[in-house]
Amino acid sequence: MEKYKVGVIGGTGMVGQRFITLMEHHPWFELAVIAASPRSAGKTYQEAVGSRWAMDTPIPAQARDMVVMNAEADVEKITSMVDFVFSAVDMKKEEIRALEETYARHECPVISNNSAHRWTEDVPMVIPEVNPEHIQVIEAQRKRLGTKRGLIAVKSNCSIQSYVPALHPLRGFGLERVLVCTYQAISGAGKTFQSWPDMVDNVIPYIGGEEEKSEQEPMKVWGRLENGVIVNAAKPAITAQCLRVPVSNGHTAAVFVDFEKVPSMDEMKAIWAEYRGRAQELKLPSAPAQFLRYFEEPDRPQAKLDRDLGNGMTISIGRLRPDTQYSYKFVCLSHNTLRGAAGGAVELAELLCAEGYIVKA
Repeated sequence: MEKYKVGVIGGTGMVGQRFITLMEHHPWFELAVIAASPRSAGKTYQEAVGSRWAMDTPIPAQARDMVVMNAEADVEKITSMVDFVFSAVDMKKEEIRALEETYARHECPVISNNSAHRWTEDVPMVIPEVNPEHIQVIEAQRKRLGTKRGLIAVKSNCSIQSYVPALHPLRGFGLERVLVCTYQAISGAGKTFQSWPDMVDNVIPYIGGEEEKSEQEPMKVWGRLENGVIVNAAKPAITAQCLRVPVSNGHTAAVFVDFEKVPSMDEMKAIWAEYRGRAQELKLPSAPAQFLRYFEEPDRPQAKLDRDLGNGMTISIGRLRPDTQYSYKFVCLSHNTLRGAAGGAVELAELLCAEGYIVKA
């Protein structure tokens, strides 16, 4: 098939770097443009990134000598060269909202890793295995924007990717209350141990804005479409505490859950083992064959051992057991820069292409 031409806006940051590595061998997508801030524009990508390259693999050959464009000043030129863009820009939220709408109004679909549009009522915030039907709201969004091809779709916060997928197929039992504590890798802050030595042998019990996102974003993901907007779900009640821990990649979540109708542990494990989402039905290139993987071993999942399952797109679950205060407790793990960031956005783009919302320009 002829590949979709892709731009990465904000390509020099850690998530932008991950997008570029994921484009290297993608069967559907081909990197055509890298854009960033004015200080990087005009340089080759290798010059612009320099010593800040944080991936385990070298800069892809295709990207190395690509001249970086200005994400704000070159919108018209960029949108003429691509079928859609990934957005991973580092700007103030109101500036991101304006920039992403500018791209969309130039008839360029935007798949964003940023939080700026997560609460825009007609912008779908999608985990493809969980709420793919939310992309239908794009029809109403296009009417508002006055576009035919242009759209904005976002992925959710990395912290909720670890536990929401595990809870989602259990909603039939009536999720009442959820308590979650997340233990989040330093790459979630765009850091490595070299750039953040203070994190070695340390735990920081605060990540700005993360607890609010962890408590509120699942309600939009589990919401319903109504009159051209997404209406948030009313349940479950979620409380969260988020800690930064000395792990390079991988967000772990300790989850406590109350059900209206309490399932057995065997029922829960069987549901997790059998669950398949729309992404698996469509056989999207980034979708893991097994979305949810349960470990019987008492010391799993572990970030170092399990974060790369399914090319970093599988959610790992373990330690399911009854709790004295809640129905059950268990532990989850997701790869925060793959499933939780760039990989999740790439899978969302694949979904939009497969369902006909993104077409070649």
